[in-house]
Amino acid sequence: MSVPATDPAVYAEYESKWSSLPDTEEAWLARAREVSEVLAKDAAQRDQENKSPRAEVALLKHAGLTKLLGPKKYGGGEQPWSVGYKAIREVAKADGSIGMLLGYHLLWSTTANVVGTPEQADRTSQWIISNNYFVGGAVNPRDSDLKIVSDGDDIVFTGNKFFNTGGVVSDLTVLEGVLDGTQDHIFALVETRQPGIQFAHNWNNIGLRLTESGGVKIDNVRAPWANALGWDPASKQPREDTLKIAFPTLLLPTIQLVFSNFYLGIALGSLEFASKYTTTATRAWPFGGDNKESATDEFYILERYGNFFAHLRATEALADRAGEQLSSLYARYQNDKAALTPRTRGEVAEWVASVKIVSTDVGLRVTSGVFEVTGARATASKVGLDRFWRDIRVHTLHDPVAYKNREVGRYALLNEVPEPSWYT
Repeated sequence: MSVPATDPAVYAEYESKWSSLPDTEEAWLARAREVSEVLAKDAAQRDQENKSPRAEVALLKHAGLTKLLGPKKYGGGEQPWSVGYKAIREVAKADGSIGMLLGYHLLWSTTANVVGTPEQADRTSQWIISNNYFVGGAVNPRDSDLKIVSDGDDIVFTGNKFFNTGGVVSDLTVLEGVLDGTQDHIFALVETRQPGIQFAHNWNNIGLRLTESGGVKIDNVRAPWANALGWDPASKQPREDTLKIAFPTLLLPTIQLVFSNFYLGIALGSLEFASKYTTTATRAWPFGGDNKESATDEFYILERYGNFFAHLRATEALADRAGEQLSSLYARYQNDKAALTPRTRGEVAEWVASVKIVSTDVGLRVTSGVFEVTGARATASKVGLDRFWRDIRVHTLHDPVAYKNREVGRYALLNEVPEPSWYT
């Protein structure tokens, strides 16, 4: 099925401009800001056109951001997640959809590091990084699980997912399902462009319009048992050392913090966008009895910007702290996974849950509140200020934040850490 898509040729110049990877945190974040500046030029127009983002994914590849977390020996940046989160945030400032795609890619491209064996992690990293592949995922716990059957040296996936993210524009797709006759889940990466992966092309929501998050049918898609992450291909059983430890469950707080960082990036972007509009187009109110020459002299406008900025600054500090906490777990336990205790894992998960709560609350308040300081004319479609609220509103419904409030409440009141789940 042919669908409208953006043309990667529009960003061809950046392939040579960014021919080498950054080598420090500061340089990586500078590269992410460069990408953000490119995307900001026509973000509103691209949002309205709603084309499949093939060009935007090519831009991420040209910039090397798709390799940011990968090992240096295969051509990656080998940066910690704390840097990855900041890069996601920078890209999301200009375009929430592309910030989200980058975040999901970084998560899926490192899945083998979390739930796989060391050999699988190394082999998967080489596969992704050396080819500069973009990774999507058809993993949605709210749907029925994909069915997996064993067929010789292969596992075979079949089923449907109502949501998948980035799959249409991906090179590889993460599949997840349950092995027939058991309750055991298996993750595996497969090549996206094959007849058994059939996209519905039905993503037409009010926000995050360029994320290609529509449905997908998985029809007898094969993967070798050797690619069943965390499983022994000889015995076709889960490896004992991955069944009884907390480390593989880090996948969930890792992706929850991905969410919070692109929420935060979107909110920061909305304030930056609004401030440019206010200083150039918003007019002072002439009927208040305390008339000002300029909108930037209005007390209520200054007060709102100050309040929004302070709350975003606090959220950013909290997000950075949580990113550092999670990165420290990976650094400490990647080579000694069994040593990570459920309690230590749970305490970091509560840092992540706290960020999710605050970034949701502040993000929604800022992205809707910026209209109060820009004025009625800022609601015009050509301005594009509405896309920030639409983007953050759509994804903050991913899993109810009320449950995160309850979870943190149990931690604060009863000193209980959460049991790992698909959302915790």
